[in-house]
Order: sequence, then C-alpha cells, then structure tokens
Amino acid sequence: MQEGEPLASCLPAGWDPISLAMKPSLSLALFTCAVLGFARAALAADAPAPKAPPAPKAPPSDVILFDHSRVDHVFTTGGALQINTQYKVQAGRRVAPGAVEIHTYDTDVFYIVDGSATFVTGGTAVDPKDTGPGEIKATSIVGGTVRHLAKGDVIIIPQGTPHQFTEVNGPFLYFVVKSTK
Repeated sequence: MQEGEPLASCLPAGWDPISLAMKPSLSLALFTCAVLGFARAALAADAPAPKAPPAPKAPPSDVILFDHSRVDHVFTTGGALQINTQYKVQAGRRVAPGAVEIHTYDTDVFYIVDGSATFVTGGTAVDPKDTGPGEIKATSIVGGTVRHLAKGDVIIIPQGTPHQFTEVNGPFLYFVVKSTK
C-alpha cells in the first residue's frame, strides 16, 4: 500500500473494509493472530540454541556389572549400556540394512549374539556426510570386502574404516565395544 492509497487495496479480493469493521469478532481474531505471530517471532529470536548432547564422562574406576535382565532389555531396542571418554558398550539390534558408518575416533568390536547379516568393510564411502563429532555416514561403499556374520563371530573394525550392513536376516543382535582414541 502506498501513501494515499485506500485501505481497501490491501484487502483480498471481495473483502469490504466497512463490513470487516462491522464484524468485531473477526477483526479481533485477525488482530490477535497478528500480535501472537509477532510475539512468537520475537520469542524465537531470543530462544537459546538447542543444547548439545552431554559430553561423555570419565570412565568409572569401579567394576561395572550389567545384570542379564538389563542387557536383555537393552537388546530389545538396541542402545548403550555405558558411554565414557575411553569406551562405549552397546547392545546392537538391527532388523534392516543401514547407512555406511565411519568412526573417526572409535574402533568397533562386535560379538554376534544372534541372527546373521552381510557386512561390507573398507573400500570408499559414496557421498560421505559429517553427522556429528567424529561420525560420518554415507550411502554406500565401492570396492569394500563383503563378509557374512553369524552367531558367535567376532569382528574388529578399526577407526576410520567404512562399514555397512547391507543385508540383515531376522533380528540381528550384536554386542558392541567401541574403543575411543
């Protein structure tokens, strides 16, 4: 709207400024929406940035025992049992193939508890993207070594080595220890 231009030129086609003024509930609703919109934008501008995940803590100095019921529970969804600055202990669970992973600081040690999978290691990661500190994901691997993992196998994946589950049979459960450099 330019100076001297009637208010009606700012309204959508078919709207009459007189009828709008005569409908106080509509005018109030529009005014309230505008005020709330401005307030929300102002609050969003002042909102603190999302918090980063907590830094891993120092490793414990005491012995840790994870009772079998806790381990069984964590294997139902997959997840961490212990994470600290020197190592991570996890219960891995896969029911489908996954993205390529490359860990800059972690060497992975897997002990296969149940199921079987096709696992590719080494080669060159295609379209790698940083996903977090020391973590890279990619879409596939070119030129890697195909391995078949089954119950009872142990595999060690050195830090910086691309690796990917390309086929998973049944729920694939594996115990993971990550040694952090």
